[in-house]
Amino acid sequence: MDPIILSVTFVLGLLANRVGLPALVGFLVAGFILNLLGFSTSENIQLVGDMGVTLLLFTIGLKLKIKQLLRPEIWAAGSIHMLITVLFFGLGIQLLTFAGLHFFAELNVATSLLLGFALSFSSTVFAVKILEESGLANSLNGRTSIGILIIQDILAVLFITFSTGKTPSLWALLIIALLPAARWMFFYILNHIGHGELQVLFGMALALAAGAGVFELVGLKADLGALVMGMLLATHPRATELSESLLSIKDFMLLGFFLSIGLGGFPDFDSFVVSALFVLAIPLKSLLFFFLLTRFNLSSRSSFITSVTLTNYSEFGLIVGAIGVSNGWLDNRWLVVMAISLSLSFIVASPLNVVADELFEKWRNVLNRFETAKSHPDEERIIPTVMWQVIILGMGRVGTQTYDVLRERYGNVVLGVDADQEKVKRHNAEGRNVIYADVSGRDFWRRLVSLNFVKTCVVTIPSFDAKLYAITMAKQLGVVCKIVAITEFDDEVEPLLEGGADLAFNIYDEIGIGLANDICSCLDDPKIVVGE
Repeated sequence: MDPIILSVTFVLGLLANRVGLPALVGFLVAGFILNLLGFSTSENIQLVGDMGVTLLLFTIGLKLKIKQLLRPEIWAAGSIHMLITVLFFGLGIQLLTFAGLHFFAELNVATSLLLGFALSFSSTVFAVKILEESGLANSLNGRTSIGILIIQDILAVLFITFSTGKTPSLWALLIIALLPAARWMFFYILNHIGHGELQVLFGMALALAAGAGVFELVGLKADLGALVMGMLLATHPRATELSESLLSIKDFMLLGFFLSIGLGGFPDFDSFVVSALFVLAIPLKSLLFFFLLTRFNLSSRSSFITSVTLTNYSEFGLIVGAIGVSNGWLDNRWLVVMAISLSLSFIVASPLNVVADELFEKWRNVLNRFETAKSHPDEERIIPTVMWQVIILGMGRVGTQTYDVLRERYGNVVLGVDADQEKVKRHNAEGRNVIYADVSGRDFWRRLVSLNFVKTCVVTIPSFDAKLYAITMAKQLGVVCKIVAITEFDDEVEPLLEGGADLAFNIYDEIGIGLANDICSCLDDPKIVVGE
């Protein structure tokens, strides 16, 4: 990649980060600026971006359970939303053709519906990035968002398959039949490759070769292959570790995806006006998502946060537009319009996701009226009114060890909290008191304020931004218990203390202290002879 492109992209990404926006907004802006400076996208940038999207879908698959897609709030809400959106946008675009606007003059009913179909998608890349940065990928609204996006992706794959006139070869049936055996083999390999570079290489080989490469070879969509490979390993104990090992590579390669959008071309005035018009219509998608999700018994907050996550247009819209152009159904300028609409939707949606919880609080009374009488089984439960003295937020490895030590020392006065429902079920099965809750929401902290017998709250959730936001919110709402925060980096300690934590420390410092104490215990053991 050109040094100038990398430098400009880094500077713009850094500026976006410093003003509180996701770095991807800076990457998009960098693409447009570079395009104005005479740069254009290249095969290398496009290749890197495609590999990033493939790795992203693979890591999504690693977190995805098939039974999640069978939930009605996912398959039914996603399908109904797409149907209504296609008809609404298609009808709206067709009406504009009668308004005498020359940009729409060549469109007919079929091409209007095609554009409506392209605009009905929400971005998998954007949503997953937002959810990962907030640490809510495994929360109810995170899983619902990803599930709906997978339903959309499947429909997109079906469209791409039939619209290109390419049917999968008969070998595709053999590949599908071999998946159970392949799953057993992949499990065996993952159990025996250690935790270093072989694990990273194995993940990339699965995503890019066994998944994307093989599926494309037999006439299936490459990205679908990467997703399927990830899903095959989703139940493996090291699936999360494999996903985390690919994180930095995936993030870097996705840089190519966001850059290529901006480098694709700067619009003329007419194209920009049409793109802006499409962006102004995005709230209609969000309102429909909110209404449908509340009909499937999700709370107003879960429905609202999910709908905000999906408030954007999708890279699949670009693919649909490209197919329309290649088949002669659409003029090439519509591809530019789709690219600009996608970019603008990202720029609008990024800050919107940052303040989503504040917006919900502002409109809470109105939004709550849409809730159904029946509650979704996976929604948050009221904190049991037991005399909990310690509450641990984030029941990963560190949180679990902290829980076990404190319960052993002080008895059954410790409560664990996590936003991952599967993790909550596993902990409960192992005898721990753990409940599901989204600590990024004010409802949780309001309930905690009323529990004046809680003495300490230990925050071990992995995302720094989510951790800082939760602590700041706790102090704003008047939580009186001591807040202890754990982090992995020294430069995150001071911001956590300034945000309201009573104690914050680097977990690796404590590991050394714990190791030293264990060594001292061993040295004091009379069975151990020291100095020989």
